[in-house]
Amino acid sequence: MEKWYLMTIVVLIGLTVRWTVSLNSYSGAGKPPMFGDYEAQRHWQEITFNLPIKQWYFNSSDNNLQYWGLDYPPLTAYHSLLCAYVAKFINPDWIALHTSRGYESQAHKLFMRTTVLIADLLIYIPAVVLYCCRLKEISTKKKVSFKATVFCISLTLKNIYNSVSLGFALWGVLGVSCDWDLLGSLAFCLAINYKQMELYHSLPFFCFLLGKCFKKDLKGKGFVLLIKLVCTVVASFILCWLPFFTEREQTLQVLRRLFPVDRGLFEACLKTFLSFPLLGKEE
Repeated sequence: MEKWYLMTIVVLIGLTVRWTVSLNSYSGAGKPPMFGDYEAQRHWQEITFNLPIKQWYFNSSDNNLQYWGLDYPPLTAYHSLLCAYVAKFINPDWIALHTSRGYESQAHKLFMRTTVLIADLLIYIPAVVLYCCRLKEISTKKKVSFKATVFCISLTLKNIYNSVSLGFALWGVLGVSCDWDLLGSLAFCLAINYKQMELYHSLPFFCFLLGKCFKKDLKGKGFVLLIKLVCTVVASFILCWLPFFTEREQTLQVLRRLFPVDRGLFEACLKTFLSFPLLGKEE
């Protein structure tokens, strides 16, 4: 019981710190023409709400891809659309097509920061709490929890929903560690479909599950598990990408946006750098 009291206190302190930090400004505030990552998240809400789904990833007069064009997987786009519906209810000016570009106000900042916190409360923080309860190596637990906390505080400052993909990935780790392999695989697929950076974590995840299949004998239960895992992965990707499978060019355009080889290596190098704190070997 004492452990849960301590855990509750730690979570409340963490939430207080995060909310206090979020009261500060953000990168790009008042700096046209791009206005920073905060504007990117707002702009995606504008695009997903006002344009048909077939136009989300295509360049057009209503969707200038040079101005924070959508370049994350479909699950991020769906999340942006959900936030946009709430924004429309509160203040339609926040997501008005064209005229809302660079929109800044205290009320809107409060809305954006609140959506980040809600996403954390629903997905990331429960996964961290359960992870801390499950992990037996106390020293390692403290290291990983500290890294995750610091990383997500920085994300709150930038108003990025990256903790959603991290939360799904952590749920995936918890799932396979508890032998809920199908649920774990589903969660990790959601992480990849939220942000492609999670592909960096996919190789160890894949090898771990494949090792489970070999351990159970590929001629018996291991083969059955392998088939179930394949079906889970394929089904989850089909459901997430279904609106973009209607036309071949739709699928190819989304892939071009997710893996922008034609835009150079800078973005890929940046995403690799951001993944290092979570991939680093524990000492």
